[in-house]
Amino acid sequence: MDKQQEEFDVLVIGGGINGVGIANDAAGRGLKVLLCEQNDLASATSSASSKLIHGGLRYLEHCEFSLVRSALQEREILLQNAPHIISPLRFILPHQSHLRPAWLIRLGLFLYDHLSKRKSFNGSRYIKFDQNSPLANGITAGFEYSDAWVDDARLVVLNAMSARQKGAQIFTQTRCIEARRITDKNGWQVKLQSNSKTNLVTTVKCKTIVNAAGPWVESLFTGVFPLNAPSHIRLVKGSHIVVPKIHDDPQAYILQNADKRIVFVIPYLKNYSLIGTTDIDFQGDPANVSIESAESEYLVNVCNTYFKHKIHVSDIVHSYSGVRPLVDGQNKHAQSASRGYSLFLQNIGSQNIGQDHQNVAPLLSVYGGKITTYRKLAQKAVDKLKPYFSAVTASQTLREHLPGGDFSSKQQLAAELNRRYGWLPKPLIARFVSSYGTLSFKILHGKLSISDLGLQFSDYFYQAEVDYLIAHEWAKTLDDILWRRTKLGLQLTHIEKQKLADYLYTKDM
Repeated sequence: MDKQQEEFDVLVIGGGINGVGIANDAAGRGLKVLLCEQNDLASATSSASSKLIHGGLRYLEHCEFSLVRSALQEREILLQNAPHIISPLRFILPHQSHLRPAWLIRLGLFLYDHLSKRKSFNGSRYIKFDQNSPLANGITAGFEYSDAWVDDARLVVLNAMSARQKGAQIFTQTRCIEARRITDKNGWQVKLQSNSKTNLVTTVKCKTIVNAAGPWVESLFTGVFPLNAPSHIRLVKGSHIVVPKIHDDPQAYILQNADKRIVFVIPYLKNYSLIGTTDIDFQGDPANVSIESAESEYLVNVCNTYFKHKIHVSDIVHSYSGVRPLVDGQNKHAQSASRGYSLFLQNIGSQNIGQDHQNVAPLLSVYGGKITTYRKLAQKAVDKLKPYFSAVTASQTLREHLPGGDFSSKQQLAAELNRRYGWLPKPLIARFVSSYGTLSFKILHGKLSISDLGLQFSDYFYQAEVDYLIAHEWAKTLDDILWRRTKLGLQLTHIEKQKLADYLYTKDM
């Protein structure tokens, strides 16, 4: 199809969680949607999170009650909508009286339990630690509460898949290089450039644009849009490290540090602990963000303060960093900056917002936000665009399963996969259930034996899965597959990664 002649209702710039969430909501409400992402889906901030769906216990300390309430409500909704990639997780908060008094923590946990109705999550409780505890001697008591784990990058991909099912077009590896108002009628004329060898530039028309470029939301006003940015963004870097598991407990730990920061220690991929995050103001290109030695040492030192098992920087097997695009406020410290969001609507060509919009080019920019509240943000964003269209239906995402999430329990789904494909190794079934849910049946369609899965790249990782990811989930590169579509980057050896890279090269020829 010649995109030169195609017109859309909404063009979304940015393939992070906010962008795909808005595309999914808009497409489900009857709007014709195109989303462009300059790299891969979830290739920046949205795959560099702590991988938690949480209310934000520490935000209560900054009196952000509305944000916490909204996040707690969304925690329940997202668990129901995506049970394959989201699961409840208990957190242990060791108490050290010189940091925060017990009464303050009790009060915070009471609010956390009651700011929103709980259905799927157990409440908090006071606990004591014995000599078998992995915590250092002298830490004798603490608290336990509930939040949830999420495969953050897959949450992004599944929203994009849902949007595509509703008619949205998703262009990855495609940059928006110019947007100009159409002077004789409503809307924009936009140039999109592919990252392919040809650098092909296509032109589309759209009635509205959503700037959901995350860390690049403000910089787009420098070269893409013919106007000033509506606000400034505060870029804050958060880094995580991965080490061989510190303890065998199934719970995560939330550690209070003397500087009032919080560090999570989360069970990760069975054999590891995920530790983070830091909060550092960032200047520079968000595409080139990486962890600094001081951040690694900081996270290691916090853990060594709390656990008997001591770790060293040399134990780090993997690290990642992301830049959070926070609403710029007056907070001096990065960790105190709000994790809320703001939606800025600008009308190019008109100052009036009513039912009759003549010769206007609406631009909606998304500042801030957090992964837990992306669905609510998306709903509000599309609501802001409703006046520009004659008919926009109600949002459908409240009770809508994301692709693969239409099953009653992981145990029943695993049993069904085992019944149909008894030759599948149990570890592969477990990983398929937690990554793909009922999409597993699409990967396995027509397969009658293990040999039908094709080339084996490593233990329990086969060609059939890679082919599916390329065909249905926009995967193109080694990193797309190993770090975002799956979490197998830590599992494969260098030789196994090269084998996969060679296979991807043949697919791209």
